[in-house]
Amino acid sequence: MSILSKLSFKDQAFKLREDAILDAATRILASKGFDLMTMDDVALEVGLSKPSLYKHFKSKDDLVAEAMIRLLDGAQTFLDALPREHAPTRKLVALLEWAMRVRLDGGLPFLPSTSPQVRDMLTRNLRYVTRVLKLNGQLEKIVQAGKKAGELRMDLPDDVILFSYYARTCDPAVDYLRLYSKMNNDEIIQHMLSVYLDGVALPQG
Repeated sequence: MSILSKLSFKDQAFKLREDAILDAATRILASKGFDLMTMDDVALEVGLSKPSLYKHFKSKDDLVAEAMIRLLDGAQTFLDALPREHAPTRKLVALLEWAMRVRLDGGLPFLPSTSPQVRDMLTRNLRYVTRVLKLNGQLEKIVQAGKKAGELRMDLPDDVILFSYYARTCDPAVDYLRLYSKMNNDEIIQHMLSVYLDGVALPQG
């Protein structure tokens, strides 16, 4: 039984409306960014009055933080659902593909990488920080397992591999390919995964 089905009708309606608000905020953030987004934009997108919107989220900071927390929860749920027997690099590729698909659907605004204001705001949010640390810890273990299995380069520090991995989730090449190439989403994702794993230079020798 889902969590939603356990709620009263009134609570279900509240939760569904909250999800719609988060969906709208995510779309607006992806297209306009944090600085240009307003609570008026979100209320208009959802079809709510501003007083109704503020019943769910008391400020833009709270709304953005909750959108990012929901995104992290989605990543965590996806990672947890991967078969334990999958090789480390297969897990990394699967999560990166998930992130790219979410992004191409307009649901992945990687704000901390582009806005110091948002980064500072999120680092003060304990719920967000807790989720980031948990996900990062799991990915670090996957990287270490990949090195041990001979799948990842031993000469690269774990942080270099991890942060280059995170960077791929917000690589502007994805947006350029979507806007200016004739490739569909599946083709974009496969090529970007290939670039991440293999680079663009031919092997020497």
